[in-house]
Amino acid sequence: MRYLTAGESHGPQLTAIIEGVPAGIAVSLDEINQELARRQGGYGRGGRMKIEKDQVQITSGIRHGKTLGSPITMIVENRDWKNWQTVMSVEEVAEKDTQLRKVTKPRPGHADLVGGMKYQHRDLRNILERSSARETTMRVAVGGLAKQILKALGIEIASHVVNLGGIEAKVPEEISVKEIQQAAAASEVNMVDPSIEEAVKTKIDETKKAGNTIGGVVEVRLENVPAGLGSYVQWDRKLDGKIAQAIVSINAFKGVEFGVGFQAANLPGSEVMDEITWQEGQGYQRKSNHLGGFEGGMTNGEQIIVRGVMKPIPTLYKPLMSVDIDTKEPYKASVERSDSTAVPAAAIVAENVVATVIATEILEQFHSDNIADLVQNVDEMRKQHLAF
Repeated sequence: MRYLTAGESHGPQLTAIIEGVPAGIAVSLDEINQELARRQGGYGRGGRMKIEKDQVQITSGIRHGKTLGSPITMIVENRDWKNWQTVMSVEEVAEKDTQLRKVTKPRPGHADLVGGMKYQHRDLRNILERSSARETTMRVAVGGLAKQILKALGIEIASHVVNLGGIEAKVPEEISVKEIQQAAAASEVNMVDPSIEEAVKTKIDETKKAGNTIGGVVEVRLENVPAGLGSYVQWDRKLDGKIAQAIVSINAFKGVEFGVGFQAANLPGSEVMDEITWQEGQGYQRKSNHLGGFEGGMTNGEQIIVRGVMKPIPTLYKPLMSVDIDTKEPYKASVERSDSTAVPAAAIVAENVVATVIATEILEQFHSDNIADLVQNVDEMRKQHLAF
């Protein structure tokens, strides 16, 4: 399975084309739209989320509620497009109109300046329109489809925020995906620890009032993932490596870890490795899950635990200093509509991105043209591992 996304933040629409999805998968548009709604929620979101109410349209690859095996096209319209038709026009416009909403003052921490240098654009709007996190809309839509593939295989996934602006949630070492789903859904900040909810919301309010932004750490967990996905035989076939790349590719994400992650640097090996057990009817298991479900770049059958750190959003309502690329004079950076924090929403993006990587890996390992064969092949591998 592979996919491409296209579209600008204030263009007419966002588009994704997905190829390699097996035939016969029952697809619910409501479930995809639910993921899109989750992405737009969360305490601390800005004005753009009040304008856009994302709804997916599927224009190819699905008939009568089931996949055909042919490429799937997804579209999400930008409702704000009506206010940007001249600014973002595909056709040529009058010279005076080329100056509308022109950006020459790059924002520190954003793609504006380097993108302009790379693609030789003197109007940095040509950069920020595509580098905007609005692009993650389509990655969530693709993830919404990927999650339905995983569901057909009995694989469950959930996400939540474990740190927001330096306030850490108390998360039990052993917590099920179902427990995360229920607790996070009841939280405005997508956390499973209700004791810090008000403190986090106060932190967000104070940050917004100060014209600043805050980041955080999100966690994604999966259960019932078959052992043996990925491979140790080549560096680019290691599945944890693929997930790490996908997480860091999300806008504003700067780091990733699995299991105990960076804490492993401070622990002896005896407190990092997971002892192996075997039980009739259940096969091999681990006494702990410090490695987050991975050994040698492969899934080991335990719960997958992956975290990503998101930096504060670079668009500040009290902007930092920058340089005008035309005059080379110092100026305060340009201000685009933004959020004080998008960490709760970023957890949803991470969840869907990881779901897509896992689904892609399964479809790569099990070359199935239809869902019935895929389910059978995955079940056969699980039986083989149980009997090993």
